[in-house]
Amino acid sequence: MPQWSYTGRSAGTAVSGQLEAVSAGAVAEQLLARGVTPLHIVASAVPQAGVDLFASWRKGKVTATEKLLFARQLHTLLRSGVPILSALTGLQESSDGALMRQTLQQVRRSLESGQELSLALAQHPKVFDTFYVSMVRVGEMTGRLDEVFKRLFEHMEFEIFMRQQVKSALRYPSFVIIAMVAAIAVINLMVVPAFATVFSSFGADLPWATKLLIGSSRLTLEYGWALALGAVAGFFALRRWIATPAGRLAWDRLGLRLPLAGKIVQKATLARFARSFALALRSGVPVERALAVVAQTADNQFIASRIEQLREQVERGDTILRSAAAAGIFTPVVLQMIAVGEETGAVDELMDEVAGLYSNDVQYELKTLAQQVEPILVVFLGIVVLVLALGVFLPMWDLGRVAFKK
Repeated sequence: MPQWSYTGRSAGTAVSGQLEAVSAGAVAEQLLARGVTPLHIVASAVPQAGVDLFASWRKGKVTATEKLLFARQLHTLLRSGVPILSALTGLQESSDGALMRQTLQQVRRSLESGQELSLALAQHPKVFDTFYVSMVRVGEMTGRLDEVFKRLFEHMEFEIFMRQQVKSALRYPSFVIIAMVAAIAVINLMVVPAFATVFSSFGADLPWATKLLIGSSRLTLEYGWALALGAVAGFFALRRWIATPAGRLAWDRLGLRLPLAGKIVQKATLARFARSFALALRSGVPVERALAVVAQTADNQFIASRIEQLREQVERGDTILRSAAAAGIFTPVVLQMIAVGEETGAVDELMDEVAGLYSNDVQYELKTLAQQVEPILVVFLGIVVLVLALGVFLPMWDLGRVAFKK
């Protein structure tokens, strides 16, 4: 019997492991019976010899544009009444990417064997992430798959736009920082050592800025290899720590506290939450179940844990407003919208308004990101240039005064 690796959530806690079953659907049934909501179910297959690995490497990866077009085209086909298997067959034949064609073929075969679409997609986590699978699961629960794929298209289109805006906003600051780092490296490795010989002949106490430059230059020349090795080791250690549940939670919480990026990340994540929560409520999903599914769509583990906390309080009979206020992640405006929604019975409509509000805020923040970063960058550059100028020119000024007195 084949082995299957799975990841899921149980009472707000991430769980993972392996099970033996005849199919991924049987694994999902076992997990649901245990009270675990499955997220990813993948066959524990061992890669064959190098030819298969080389073939997999040649296929590359599924791009965001391919997934965007897939969601849009599948929405159109389902809305037109085309059966899901026929729609997947047509999309598989028309796809340009080899890996996307193979993925759609495997998804279609899973559907033919009796699996649900969300479970079939969950077997390809490198192509369809948790948010994608969770949204499809909402569509299956409510019978509104066509609308879900339209929402997925709009969501991915917005995320692609955000990435483009971030790249555009950070292009100039990144260029300036790279140029500054390169200049400091040249000064440390070539300029300061030449001046250090001259300064040492003064026989006098050097200014603090000069001592700092000379010490930094000696450290780079003598222990540069150790610093580079430590940086690489620290990078991989950080990635390993972030891969753990506790590390990911702490890292995501830290990301929300960053001076400029934190509020953008928070608003983007809450826009995703509000959009998916509105869709689930509008589709008739109970509030508790909707919150459980929506918590899985948050790509920030700290916010996901607070949504789970909100769900638990609602299950105990508390109102959405008091539970949301206790979660501590919503702004007063959003809490006011929730209060009005509970009074009027239109929480889904007001959640859509919240999603639009956050999305507009994120777009504005991204457009002004370069203007917000520029003053910080200018101050930092000024400090670096000041230290370099004081370190190099103060000793030369002192030498000039001594020579003039003689």
